[in-house]
Amino acid sequence: MRLSERMAFHKVPAVSIAVINNGRVEWARAYGELDTDKHTPAQAGSLFQAGSISKSVSAMAALRLVEQGKLSLDVDANTQLHAWQVPANQFTRQSPVTLRRLLNHSAGMTVHGFYGYARDKPVPSLLQVLEGQAPANSDPVRVESTPGSAWKYSGGGYSVAQLMMIEAGKQPFPELLQALVLDPLKMHDSTFALTLPPAWQTRAATAYHSDGAAVVGNWHLYPESAAAALWTTPADLARFVIDIQRAQNGTSGKVLSSAMTSTMLRPELGDYGLGLFINKVGEGIRFGHSGSTDGFRAQFYGYTHTGQGVVVMTNSDNGGSLIDEIVASVATVYGWPDLKPVERAAIAADPAANAAVAGAYQLLGTPAHVTAEGDRLYFQSDLFGAARMELLAQSKSRFFMTASDMTLDFQLGADNKAGGFSLQRGGSTYEATRQE
Repeated sequence: MRLSERMAFHKVPAVSIAVINNGRVEWARAYGELDTDKHTPAQAGSLFQAGSISKSVSAMAALRLVEQGKLSLDVDANTQLHAWQVPANQFTRQSPVTLRRLLNHSAGMTVHGFYGYARDKPVPSLLQVLEGQAPANSDPVRVESTPGSAWKYSGGGYSVAQLMMIEAGKQPFPELLQALVLDPLKMHDSTFALTLPPAWQTRAATAYHSDGAAVVGNWHLYPESAAAALWTTPADLARFVIDIQRAQNGTSGKVLSSAMTSTMLRPELGDYGLGLFINKVGEGIRFGHSGSTDGFRAQFYGYTHTGQGVVVMTNSDNGGSLIDEIVASVATVYGWPDLKPVERAAIAADPAANAAVAGAYQLLGTPAHVTAEGDRLYFQSDLFGAARMELLAQSKSRFFMTASDMTLDFQLGADNKAGGFSLQRGGSTYEATRQE
């Protein structure tokens, strides 16, 4: 089936792709329209918001500051913070917040993600974000569990790391990231600037909701720069991926040494290193990250041992399912070790089984919803895009999605009602609990 047909099916106006093979960018192309009203064609140099992929690039910059002796991974973060301090409580008295734990999402911090701000509305400072003070639209960033005890995704933790980096680097965050990562990697079509320069705005994709409506003002602003502010292209992100691959294979990268790259790729708590999701694949590692802001979805993968990878960026909340299809196609064509399509047989739909698993759940600190409509079942979580995705049954407790390798295994209680589920995707497993 043609890519244009899948884009139309998922209602994704534009998609941009870069494929990495043999340790280099083999090709980079864009398809569709950046703006459906103006019919602006997408090009390989068109800009997309990277969302949480910003965390991967920011983590590399933080580790560069560690190698420069300006930050430490394992001392109490408050000894490296001056304008603001992590508020002490019963959890920090047991174990400290550290930069390593912040980058690994194991510092016990609150605030999973950020909503962004309309371009014509007031935007908070970083300190206002950390304190949850107006005009911030997110809660205060606090420690809610013992640091180092568990993995829980926290964009708020990356905002703490952002302040540490600004104070250690003595530069505004966009300029600091430009100097530490973007310029050395020749990522010349990338920026952490809160407001895009006028010349860049003409190359930027308009963001679209799942119903096809454009985000008001074309896109949102994210002062939570380390967590969410990167604008980039797949070709630029591919340079980032390739540098990690080269550094891990013994040639020091343009930003980090081989030793520090190994630290970045080493899982701490969870299937997560420092800024990267990590999966052991054969003799090597697959690393990657997804990104999601209002109206944008993105994903990258890289293999340390094969020199392969891909970056896919879209300008729609519906982009997640399309990205999974594209990744599976690339994996098949290029003979990747995993992520290829999996053949699965579905059984007949059972409305009673659907009703047993339907409900509201908490997944990685984010709401997830399983909805039964007659003999059909749907899954939705902002972690994977705003659009609902249909689930097909393999058994009364196991369901899968046709557009990706995602599988949900529900834990049924004595009352035959699900109390939670395990979600498998891309070699990782995530646990969800039912919310009453």
